[in-house]
Parts: sequence; structure tokens; C-alpha cells
Amino acid sequence: MPASWELQDAAACNCIILGIYWRPTSFYPKIKYNRAGGMHTLCLLDIKVKEPDFNAMMRGQTKFLPPRYMSVNTCVEQLLEAEETLKEGAYSRRSLCVGMARLGRPDQCIIAGAMEDLLKEDFGEPLHSLVVCGPDTHDLELE
Repeated sequence: MPASWELQDAAACNCIILGIYWRPTSFYPKIKYNRAGGMHTLCLLDIKVKEPDFNAMMRGQTKFLPPRYMSVNTCVEQLLEAEETLKEGAYSRRSLCVGMARLGRPDQCIIAGAMEDLLKEDFGEPLHSLVVCGPDTHDLELE
């Protein structure tokens, strides 16, 4: 089967910056589905720009909050929190991932490792992305 056929079934997911009371796990079934099929999952990390300042709006002012960009570290924390909550075995702290930042720029950063190891890495400035690898990563991919 050509690799392009396999990619048609793989689903990317969005990982959003969570609120205090709002903790969705909509990314979880996509990662679980992809890993069950031996596929990788590209996680697109949240970008919050030109977000309205609701406190200023209540005073009749139009203001925006400073831009916020999700980091690989925050994304991994949220993925692990979702696994701890849902307990469906989609991945574990030892699951292989690839964290990326500023792809295509001279200062790009690409680090592969277990989720728990990526929590400790410094990926630097945004923009960041994460790939959750399928359970059977090929030797060429590991290199």
C-alpha cells in the first residue's frame, strides 16, 4: 500500500491552551485512533493572538491581551493529564514524540524523545509543533 493511502486516514489534532475550568480532550481520540493504526499524529499547538480583554470590554474599552503561544512542554503536560484522566492507553509517559520549534528557520529546534523527557527540554521561542509517533516507529525514522 502506498504511504499516501495511509496518510489519508491519519488525523492531525489541535491542542489548545486550557482554561482553569475548561479542559477539553478532543485531541485524545485522534491520537488513540492513529496510534492503533500504527500512524503518527501531528499536533498543531494553539496560538492566541488578538484575544479580547473581557475586563476592558466591560468598561467599554477595546483592548487585546498579549499574544500567547503553546509550547511543546505545555502540550505534553496536557496530553499526559488527558491520559491520566481517561485511562484508555492511547499513549504513556514513555511514548516517543518529536518536538519541533521554528521549523525552516536557521535556529530551528527538533528534539525526539519520550514524553516525560520532552517535558524537561527547552525548545525556545515559538512557534512549536509536536508529533506523537506511532507505536511501531521504523528504524529509518529513529535515525
